[in-house]
Amino acid sequence: MDRNRDYEINQLAKEESWRMFRIMGEFIEGFDELSDIGPAVSVYGSARLKESDSLYWEIEDIAFQLGRMGFAIVTGGGPGVMEAANKGALRAGAASIGLNISLPQEQISNAYTTKSLTFHHFFVRKVMLVKYATAFIIMPGGLGTLDELTEVLTLIQTQKIKPFPVVLFKSEYWKGFLDWLKSTVLARGFISEGDMDLLMVCDDPNSVIEIVQSWYIRQELVGKRALRR
Repeated sequence: MDRNRDYEINQLAKEESWRMFRIMGEFIEGFDELSDIGPAVSVYGSARLKESDSLYWEIEDIAFQLGRMGFAIVTGGGPGVMEAANKGALRAGAASIGLNISLPQEQISNAYTTKSLTFHHFFVRKVMLVKYATAFIIMPGGLGTLDELTEVLTLIQTQKIKPFPVVLFKSEYWKGFLDWLKSTVLARGFISEGDMDLLMVCDDPNSVIEIVQSWYIRQELVGKRALRR
């Protein structure tokens, strides 16, 4: 019995070691493939959004306009919001990046990417969605979208990444979430007043474009001033 148990423990240890190599491999592939995409905007939102929904066309237009300005568009690579954003980027001739995830219920990659990667581990994919972005646009979505939104906010709050714009699109959709943050989370002192300022809310596609463009221009100017010193 002891011999069998030792064998099982050794096999488990070997499997964990190989898993680490597979994780490292996913990170290396992501860094190699995405390191040269230039300024990028990550777009999050529901995979269940239908093409017949007016929101789909607004998302496509936002991505199209940002793409024409030279921003790469990065999404989770699937249908719904992701498809709309990639479609707009492709129409603009911009880099249209899809970072898909391997799931038991297979998520089909949308057909509008110029570069597509598929990850096995969620946390590797989430790193790639954040690492190369200069802004985050959060569209209406479900649990995955909330997970990604709160992770981005936590990274900014803890100064693990720069305070890039985090834009919530459609105030009516996000109202309940924002009210809860203010009336419950902030009221109990679990976040600070300044944490609420990390979020911007827009209903107009042009306002989203203005926020992203203005922030990026300001950062470029700051960088040029620093180089002159």
